[in-house]
Amino acid sequence: MPLIVLIAALCGLRVFEVWVFADLSWGYIIALMVFAFVWFEFIEKLLGLDKKKQHKDLDKQRAARVKQAFDKRR
Repeated sequence: MPLIVLIAALCGLRVFEVWVFADLSWGYIIALMVFAFVWFEFIEKLLGLDKKKQHKDLDKQRAARVKQAFDKRR
């Protein structure tokens, strides 16, 4: 997510020609966009980072259900 924010900020600074970013090449920004695409589409899946968050969410839901079931018994 920070990568996407960085890309958006660089695009905004480049479009509005702010400070040194006015002379920044669009090639650098596009290269950053390509890197972000490759990261989120291929590398993240290859490393299993996309599933890790889903597993954490499922574990939290499971723990909440167990706690709720034990609280109802009492």
